[in-house]
Amino acid sequence: MISKKMEALGIKKSVIREIFEYAKVRKAQIGEENVFDFSIGNPSVPAPEIVTKTLTRLLTETEATSLHGYTSAQGDAGVRAAIADYIQKTYGAPADASLIYLTAGAAAALTIALNAVLADGAEEEVIVFAPFFPEYKVFTEKAGGHLVPVPCSEPDFQVDFAAFEAAITEKTKAVIVNSPNNPTGVVLSEDSIRRLCRILYDAQARYGHEIFLLSDEPYRELVYGNVKVPYLTAYYDNTIVCYSFSKSLSLPGERIGYLLVSPKAQNAQEVYAAVLGAGRALGFVCAPSLFQYMIPDCLGKTSDLTVYKENRALLLEALTRYGYSAASPDGAFYLFVKALEPDACRFCETAKKHELLLVPSDDFGFPGYVRIAYCVKTEQIRRSLPAFQALAAEYQNRRG
Repeated sequence: MISKKMEALGIKKSVIREIFEYAKVRKAQIGEENVFDFSIGNPSVPAPEIVTKTLTRLLTETEATSLHGYTSAQGDAGVRAAIADYIQKTYGAPADASLIYLTAGAAAALTIALNAVLADGAEEEVIVFAPFFPEYKVFTEKAGGHLVPVPCSEPDFQVDFAAFEAAITEKTKAVIVNSPNNPTGVVLSEDSIRRLCRILYDAQARYGHEIFLLSDEPYRELVYGNVKVPYLTAYYDNTIVCYSFSKSLSLPGERIGYLLVSPKAQNAQEVYAAVLGAGRALGFVCAPSLFQYMIPDCLGKTSDLTVYKENRALLLEALTRYGYSAASPDGAFYLFVKALEPDACRFCETAKKHELLLVPSDDFGFPGYVRIAYCVKTEQIRRSLPAFQALAAEYQNRRG
């Protein structure tokens, strides 16, 4: 007998992946230029030149057995030291190389962190702010926890603090924060972070146990204007940062990131030991070595983010003019747009008639919206605008 739970996960892909696969089939049928695929957060801009230069140097100047061999289970010591130094200098936040664990992206970091902090068999609760990345539910339940979504306020999609406080119970063991957010693009302000942390400190004192703040950070550098993304180890002691280079360096397929336990966390060394154990049990030891060694030269570097800024402005202005309403995104590369009918899934099916592939928001825990990933070629956005206009007109005609 196999695991029916795992079988179910294998049969039903995430809604994002289902639409992504549909897009491949549709492009083969009618031509890629005729399909407006906004399904997945796959960066469209190339990696910065420093990535190619560094990888070329590593491949040509480093002895192969050293370059491609195993590192320590938690990652190369020199790479971890470089990351800690960068965090301290850039954000003025506490970081210690001995509390960093290199991972195959932020998903592995989150999975490891949740398995490390959730007690066996306790059915502890993990609070997330809806809308949220759907895999949080999968990761939490695999670690033995129970996901507790707390809806954000509309239309700004900031934390609803009254709802957040009401959701915290004695069983609360962790809170996941994703800022800039997938799917809204919203960034939590420093005031919001300070208030959230005060609530968590009060809850820890009230219930007499740690509540961990897990900061999911694949979009940290993807912000527009002078928006600041607070580094959470500077605000809350029991923080675990889960970072990925996938989006900032346009390397989603290489799966490289890290997990950082705050040096100020209660029993930080014990927490880190649990991280090591979770990585071992999950089979995540030794992230890809070539991309580990790439990291020191690429810290603080990004792809050309001006493309996303242009895409954001172009799409937001046009959609607003056509009668759509969307959250105002300060970061990431997503628009969270109100569907033109209550059923977002049905709206997305209607959009398919115009070859617009959008992601309904139901699996993000916030029905009635669609996510549009604008990390595509700017030309695709320009070509898609008549389709968005025709879709809006179709719904206007229905009402008329």
